Amino acid sequence: MKKLIFKGAATAIVTPMNDDRSINFSKIKEVTENQILNGINALVVNGTTGEASTLSADEQAKNIAAVCEQSAGRVPIIAGAGSNDTMRALMLAKQAEELGADALLIVTPYYNKTSQNGIISHYTYIADRVDLPIIVYNVPQRTGVNIKPETYRELSRHKNIVAAKEASGDIPALIRAIDLCGDELYFYSGNDDIIVPSLSVGGMGVISVASNILPRDIADICNSCFRGNYKEAAKRQVELIRLIDALFCDVNPVPVKTAMNILGMNVGPVRMPLYPMSENLRAKLSLELKRVL
Repeated sequence: MKKLIFKGAATAIVTPMNDDRSINFSKIKEVTENQILNGINALVVNGTTGEASTLSADEQAKNIAAVCEQSAGRVPIIAGAGSNDTMRALMLAKQAEELGADALLIVTPYYNKTSQNGIISHYTYIADRVDLPIIVYNVPQRTGVNIKPETYRELSRHKNIVAAKEASGDIPALIRAIDLCGDELYFYSGNDDIIVPSLSVGGMGVISVASNILPRDIADICNSCFRGNYKEAAKRQVELIRLIDALFCDVNPVPVKTAMNILGMNVGPVRMPLYPMSENLRAKLSLELKRVL
């Protein structure tokens, strides 16, 4: 049995920006502190929600350093280190390791659209050269690549590959992967709209976008599941579903950053090529925020 990185809710935090779209490092520390005070179990920095694909390696390093410094060991810090270039992914992984991250989140190679054997080779190459535990990140809607349950089984054989963020939305495939991997690979939901279904079949938590604005609510859903109170967890999941849908009515992280700004968190704009929400979608999001909060 491999060591669990975290159990419960992790927030894939946004990268706050100044008006000129430079990173607001004081604000990222504020976001980090707010998350910890509100009961979140782990933090992911430089993920999709953190706009990592538009950040330089130096900016990613400064993000990790800021979050690790503010956390001061209170919760695990998971650093995104993904790339469609295996060598760049390894460089980012080693950088995160040196900066004090507790684990790595590595997305499947995108655009290149490698085979299942290529996926295994990519992760194995990196895992052989770092000491930090790795969370494999499967998000085929963005990458064009999907990890099959049998591939998860092969990846689970490596001592440094300990978990997966499953964002395919395919519950039957998740069940098959859990069955094949047993205690050798833990699974986290990568979708806020199916937290309860994922945990009900053996998932260990969620890596969440919605918890940027609802850290305690998302953590409470997970905790209810762990207590075996799925009825309570499902009730809260259903109560939040329209807001969760609104947080994905445009390209992530456009809606969640917009929501945070509406709520006075002042995390700034998104970087190009992402584009601000239309007034129509913003009004829909505002309505759901008022309904829930």
